[in-house]
Amino acid sequence: MRIILFSVFILLSALRMEVQAQTYSVSGTITSETPGESLANISVGLKHSIYSVVTDESGHFSIANVKPGNYTLIISSLGHKKVERVITITDHDLSVDVVVSGHVSTVDSVVVVGEKEKTFGVTRLKDVEGTSIYAGKKTEVVVMSDITANTATNNSRQIYAKIAGLNIWESDGAGIQLGIGGRGLSPNRTANFNTRQNGYDMSADALGYPESYYSPSTESVDRIEVVRGAASLQYGTQFGGMVNFKLKRGPLDKKFEVTSRQTMGSWGFFNTFNSVGGTIKKVNYYGFLQHKQGDGWRPNSGFNNNVAFASAIYSVNPRLKIGVEYTYMEYLAQQAGGLNERDYKKDPMISTRSRNWFKVNWNLAAVTMDYRITDRLKVNTRFFGLMASRSALGVLKTTAEDDAGEGRDLWIDKYRNFGNETRLLWHYTLGKVDATLLVGERYYNGHTDRKQGIGNSASSGISSDFKYGEQDSLDYSNYSFPNQNLAFFAENIFQLTPKLSIIPGVRFETIKTVADGFYNVPRRDLAGNIFAIEHHDEYRVSNRSFIIGGVGMSFIQNDLFQFYANISQNYRAINFNDMRVINPNLKVDPNLKDETGYSADLGMRGNLSNILNYDLSVFMIHYDNRIGTVIQSDSIIKEPYRYRTNISSSLNVGVESFVEVNLWRLIKGESAKSNISVFSNLTFVDARYTGSKESAFHNRKVELAPNVIFKTGLSYKTKKFKATFQYAYTGEQYTDATNTEANKNGNGVIGLMPAYYVMDFSASYEINKRFSLYGTINNLSDNRYYTRRADSYPGPGIIPSDARAYFLTVQVKL
Repeated sequence: MRIILFSVFILLSALRMEVQAQTYSVSGTITSETPGESLANISVGLKHSIYSVVTDESGHFSIANVKPGNYTLIISSLGHKKVERVITITDHDLSVDVVVSGHVSTVDSVVVVGEKEKTFGVTRLKDVEGTSIYAGKKTEVVVMSDITANTATNNSRQIYAKIAGLNIWESDGAGIQLGIGGRGLSPNRTANFNTRQNGYDMSADALGYPESYYSPSTESVDRIEVVRGAASLQYGTQFGGMVNFKLKRGPLDKKFEVTSRQTMGSWGFFNTFNSVGGTIKKVNYYGFLQHKQGDGWRPNSGFNNNVAFASAIYSVNPRLKIGVEYTYMEYLAQQAGGLNERDYKKDPMISTRSRNWFKVNWNLAAVTMDYRITDRLKVNTRFFGLMASRSALGVLKTTAEDDAGEGRDLWIDKYRNFGNETRLLWHYTLGKVDATLLVGERYYNGHTDRKQGIGNSASSGISSDFKYGEQDSLDYSNYSFPNQNLAFFAENIFQLTPKLSIIPGVRFETIKTVADGFYNVPRRDLAGNIFAIEHHDEYRVSNRSFIIGGVGMSFIQNDLFQFYANISQNYRAINFNDMRVINPNLKVDPNLKDETGYSADLGMRGNLSNILNYDLSVFMIHYDNRIGTVIQSDSIIKEPYRYRTNISSSLNVGVESFVEVNLWRLIKGESAKSNISVFSNLTFVDARYTGSKESAFHNRKVELAPNVIFKTGLSYKTKKFKATFQYAYTGEQYTDATNTEANKNGNGVIGLMPAYYVMDFSASYEINKRFSLYGTINNLSDNRYYTRRADSYPGPGIIPSDARAYFLTVQVKL
């Protein structure tokens, strides 16, 4: 099957018919009624086609090789004004000059109305954007400027409210770490998504340890792009897809702009976010500083977080741009620990751990180049690197055991990664068929050093002293995990008719992972005391190469009815650095195997004149050798623990639906000066283990896969005032493959997580162009609930979510 897909793709991409259909060009200049306004980098394209270019510094554009016919020319830039104009190409090149403004303007006796592009807060990626192909895929884009949410705390419930089917973990009330999973996949630090910032990797180790300890501040984010299953062909072998945070850029029409946001909130929360940006000659720049601190709802849950970002893009000429950017993040958080069943029911606010700490240091950098070779051929390359560390200090004993004040476990990771991803996109014709070819390569070199042991003598106190003791014999493990990944990928859009496109794709991967180090196994007596330590040296190498393929389909009847479908193979390598962790609550099968499988989508979406926006789809994810968790019992101390191993095959099937209606615009039409909209986001998932010979697993529900996820909300918007009320419900979910129910006397690590609901309210008011106010009430009904049963930090045990909280933000823009 792989060989056939690969051969067909290469054959279709290579064939060129000798007789080409006669084509012409559409060119022109975009100008503005506002003197001095920059008109570079404005998107100009033909609606429902693969033709798309951007203007140069003088506002000029040219679209080549366009066949005769009627088209709609679209001039747009996200968050700016959009213009649409019907054009006709007959037997000659066409020149079109457009004047844009916020009012009615006349162009060649044709009236064109420019208006701010409305997105409902969520939109979709175009079939082709930059050097990426999204045709035939399920995509969602959160437009941060169009939503009303608590961005100071990165509130995931509000920010991702209109992204279908996301299961959210809440680890802290400040939103320092993001935890989302979709379609029945684990939300643990977003590890089942390929997470990116401005198109490059930002996770700890994209191959060996794809967990996201750094999450961009949503106050700095322009939009969040989400691509589901079929993203594996372009972005790597993650079953969940890809999430890309596109940060803001400096304004193109100002040399200098400053934005300052100051937020106060419950439990001593304080956040200050200050940014500066602008364009000076050929350089666009943007940067920000953020400081965030608070005491947390529970005792022993204070945090201190600092983030800095700087970027500059230099336009060498209208065709070539070079960018450089750097991100720094560090935080220190005290962790209140998890609770057992009894303590949670007694009082979810209590803390049983006062000596658990977590520290992260992140340095992320990238250099990018965009070069438009011709109007139909462009290339993008990104060099990126990460130097980071993560340290965890605390007591990992089960919640059944009190903290006796002994030396604490200390776990330190250091990450040193670098890589490059290069993409080339070519618009061409194949006989009478329009086509777009994307080819690319990716090289990734990751290196993780991990050490686990007992802290020094000061570790018996409550301070955040992240230092080991002097005795090497106390080390639990010390490993180096170098890995390398080289991939080549290609996708092609064959536009068979003006409405129907077929998109085949293929990806070749070669992966090398190494585990080099030692681990010690403590031996305990019946009382649980350590009486001996067994030392084991280990060196393991794994090399594999494989090809995965897929195909997509797009049929666009009109704006209201658009159909998409895709199926693609997936592959996920095991993480060696997950395999040697000494934790009484978690053990890992040393013979784990890689996961393989495929995912598929079939959906319909569309929008109608800023009145209706919808996306309805069904999906399927099939795993072979799915890694899951089972419950076992320690033979000495008789305490249960989680055991990670390959369970069996699994199948996730479900329905995702998103619908939003602008009720006031539906009633009043274009004359409506305000908007009242309601949205519904409903997902049903059935995720089960299949084909297991063990009756304990067969047909059991996959862990962390709630059957129902439902979000709904009501928004009201005027020119200066916005308000949003939101309700979110998540169904019950198991935490192991045997579907163990919670024991009322259990340790909190194992058991069913009950269904919960939570409500939020946010509002904003623009006093004038410089001053704005924002307010939020999180957990409006003051529910007591939890989204995690942790087997390690920040637990172990049940991690209660925050109670009702209030936040107020003042923004000044100069």
